[in-house]
Amino acid sequence: MRAIAVTKSISKERAQIMVAGAFMTLAFLLAQASAGFARGAPESFADLAEKLSPSVVNITTSTTVTGVSNESMPQAPEGSPFGEMFRDFFDNGQGGQRRPRKSSALGSGFVISADGYIVTNNHVIDKADEIVIEFFDGKELDAKLVGRDPKTDIALLKVEAEEPLPFVGFGDSDIARVGDWVMAIGNPLGQGFSVSAGIISARNRTLRSGPYDDFIQTDAAINRGNSGGPLFNMNGEVIGVNTAIISPNGGSIGLGFSMSSAVVDRVVKQLQEFGETRRGWLGVQIQDIDADMAEALGLENVAGAMVSGVPEGPGKDAGILPGDVILSFDGYDVDDTRGLVAAVGNAEVGKAVRVVVFRDNKTQTLLVTLGRREVAEKAQVVPAVAAPVEPKETEEMGMTLMSLNAEMREQLGLPEDVNGVAVVAVDETKDAFEKGVRSGDVIVEVGQEAVLTPADITKAFAAAKEAGRKSVLLLVARGDGSRFVGLSLK
Repeated sequence: MRAIAVTKSISKERAQIMVAGAFMTLAFLLAQASAGFARGAPESFADLAEKLSPSVVNITTSTTVTGVSNESMPQAPEGSPFGEMFRDFFDNGQGGQRRPRKSSALGSGFVISADGYIVTNNHVIDKADEIVIEFFDGKELDAKLVGRDPKTDIALLKVEAEEPLPFVGFGDSDIARVGDWVMAIGNPLGQGFSVSAGIISARNRTLRSGPYDDFIQTDAAINRGNSGGPLFNMNGEVIGVNTAIISPNGGSIGLGFSMSSAVVDRVVKQLQEFGETRRGWLGVQIQDIDADMAEALGLENVAGAMVSGVPEGPGKDAGILPGDVILSFDGYDVDDTRGLVAAVGNAEVGKAVRVVVFRDNKTQTLLVTLGRREVAEKAQVVPAVAAPVEPKETEEMGMTLMSLNAEMREQLGLPEDVNGVAVVAVDETKDAFEKGVRSGDVIVEVGQEAVLTPADITKAFAAAKEAGRKSVLLLVARGDGSRFVGLSLK
């Protein structure tokens, strides 16, 4: 009996210990949850604002606006007694030319190094003759432009300070989550050093402002003058550069956009090292794929980037062809054109990369040595001269078609190296119109086969139907660009 009593006593003590342990664990979990909640929704942003404000700057720019002719100025009616007064007022003794004047603009920025490198938006300092930086303590310094990137609207400035400056670093915007708290500091409407807070409303937004759009959307108040200022996470790291708002009245309505640090950090490092950007260039024209195009090509998934043109350059040298679908670039799966553009732009110039393409119902791997986009954009391609073709008109799938001749080529403004069949008119009730085919377009290929006459298109449509296809792929040229269209055969 004694042994049993001891056992019971031990069991009781063990139970008490277990209960106590459970309470301790619960208390720990509650403390962690409470700490997490406190971090997610702080009682105050004051400590963070006090710590970070010295690294944020106000930017004032001035630009000289050249004189304009008085011919564009308001004029008094002929014979009016006020004619002389108008001339005196607008002429100012300048001989019919208004004198140059200064215009100023305000924006924000932030210091990223103790030796005075400052990040802002390109549109804040664009065409500025003078750039003045005002610091949190009221000190002012002149800044010089180190480099700019209009494609991401980022500019890098430099000031010479006698003492090391307070600065901030970039955080990883890719791990930021919708719902995370963020804080913006800037110079809204010229009020200077104003703090606002909100959450991340959305990520990976595009405003169609450039090929590298990757905006964080926030409801933190952003107004005119906040441009170029930082968007901070709760660790005090910059995860975005406040760039734009959507508003019917010009003021904040909770739709602010900050270019992500994933884009900005890379651009800033290149501007700091080279004074310019150096992006990879694949040398292909691409477009997104829709369901009809995928079916016509025999693709299992609606994914990848369709190659619609291959000018002289790295892609052509490596054997990439119009009609190829790029599925993988340098080991990364390609979901759409936006992803491919970003991956290529981030790649090192001169790097040899593997590109997986889908062609003729199978995949091929090509090795491409990347060029530099900035150099390619300045190059001009001289087209070859094509032989004239006699016009002949017909109608297919709601499209009125005609063979090209020299006169029509000139009328449509087509490069000499574009051959195909001109679209004279399109029935607005047909699938072709819905897919964006318009009068003045030129059909270059059908089913990835070149066409020169309307009869070629008729044969291609018939062959596709006979093969049991539900859709057919058209390569359509417009001006100096081209794209693929998946046309339903129903």
